[in-house]
Amino acid sequence: MIKKSNLPIHVAIIPDGNRRWAKEHNLPTFEGHRRGYNVANKIAKHAHKMGIPILTYWAFSTENWLRIKEEVGYLMKLFEKGINQH
Repeated sequence: MIKKSNLPIHVAIIPDGNRRWAKEHNLPTFEGHRRGYNVANKIAKHAHKMGIPILTYWAFSTENWLRIKEEVGYLMKLFEKGINQH
Protein backbone atom coordinates (compact mmCIF):
# COMPACT_ATOMS: atom_id res chain seq x y z
CA MET A 1 0.00 0.00 0.00
CA ILE A 2 1.33 3.42 -0.93
CA LYS A 3 1.16 6.05 1.80
CA LYS A 4 -0.65 9.21 0.75
CA SER A 5 2.32 11.24 2.00
CA ASN A 6 4.51 9.51 -0.61
CA LEU A 7 2.27 10.37 -3.57
CA PRO A 8 3.27 13.11 -5.98
CA ILE A 9 0.97 16.10 -6.32
CA HIS A 10 1.57 16.33 -10.08
CA VAL A 11 2.08 13.56 -12.62
CA ALA A 12 2.86 14.36 -16.27
CA ILE A 13 2.38 11.84 -19.07
CA ILE A 14 3.55 12.09 -22.67
CA PRO A 15 2.03 9.21 -24.64
CA ASP A 16 3.88 7.84 -27.64
CA GLY A 17 3.32 4.97 -30.00
CA ASN A 18 -0.43 4.71 -30.60
CA ARG A 19 0.03 4.77 -34.39
CA ARG A 20 2.92 2.30 -34.26
CA TRP A 21 0.90 -0.02 -32.04
CA ALA A 22 -2.02 0.06 -34.47
CA LYS A 23 0.26 -0.63 -37.42
CA GLU A 24 1.93 -3.57 -35.64
CA HIS A 25 -1.53 -5.04 -34.98
CA ASN A 26 -2.77 -4.40 -38.53
CA LEU A 27 -5.34 -1.92 -37.28
CA PRO A 28 -6.19 1.55 -38.57
CA THR A 29 -4.41 4.52 -37.01
CA PHE A 30 -7.67 5.71 -35.50
CA GLU A 31 -7.98 2.48 -33.52
CA GLY A 32 -4.56 3.07 -31.99
CA HIS A 33 -5.64 6.55 -30.91
CA ARG A 34 -8.95 5.25 -29.57
CA ARG A 35 -7.22 2.61 -27.47
CA GLY A 36 -4.67 5.17 -26.27
CA TYR A 37 -7.56 7.40 -25.22
CA ASN A 38 -9.10 4.53 -23.26
CA VAL A 39 -5.80 3.92 -21.45
CA ALA A 40 -5.47 7.64 -20.67
CA ASN A 41 -8.98 7.62 -19.24
CA LYS A 42 -8.14 4.68 -16.97
CA ILE A 43 -4.97 6.44 -15.82
CA ALA A 44 -6.91 9.62 -15.00
CA LYS A 45 -9.50 7.71 -12.98
CA HIS A 46 -6.83 5.77 -11.09
CA ALA A 47 -4.81 8.92 -10.34
CA HIS A 48 -7.96 10.57 -9.00
CA LYS A 49 -8.78 7.57 -6.78
CA MET A 50 -5.23 7.59 -5.44
CA GLY A 51 -5.53 11.26 -4.52
CA ILE A 52 -3.13 12.74 -7.07
CA PRO A 53 -4.54 16.25 -7.55
CA ILE A 54 -2.84 17.23 -10.82
CA LEU A 55 -2.47 15.11 -13.94
CA THR A 56 -0.99 16.59 -17.09
CA TYR A 57 -1.44 14.69 -20.32
CA TRP A 58 0.51 16.19 -23.22
CA ALA A 59 -0.84 14.36 -26.24
CA PHE A 60 -0.47 16.81 -29.13
CA SER A 61 2.61 18.70 -30.30
CA THR A 62 2.95 21.30 -33.05
CA GLU A 63 4.26 18.59 -35.39
CA ASN A 64 0.96 16.73 -35.04
CA TRP A 65 -0.77 19.48 -37.05
CA LEU A 66 1.13 18.12 -40.08
CA ARG A 67 -0.69 14.79 -39.97
CA ILE A 68 -3.56 14.09 -42.35
CA LYS A 69 -6.66 16.21 -41.78
CA GLU A 70 -8.84 13.24 -40.80
CA GLU A 71 -6.38 12.07 -38.16
CA VAL A 72 -6.07 15.55 -36.64
CA GLY A 73 -9.86 15.90 -36.63
CA TYR A 74 -10.26 12.53 -34.93
CA LEU A 75 -7.71 13.46 -32.26
CA MET A 76 -9.47 16.78 -31.61
CA LYS A 77 -12.76 14.93 -31.13
CA LEU A 78 -11.09 12.55 -28.66
CA PHE A 79 -9.61 15.49 -26.74
CA GLU A 80 -12.99 17.22 -26.65
CA LYS A 81 -14.64 14.02 -25.42
CA GLY A 82 -12.03 13.68 -22.67
CA ILE A 83 -12.41 17.29 -21.55
CA ASN A 84 -16.20 17.10 -21.46
CA GLN A 85 -16.09 13.78 -19.62
CA HIS A 86 -13.97 15.10 -16.78
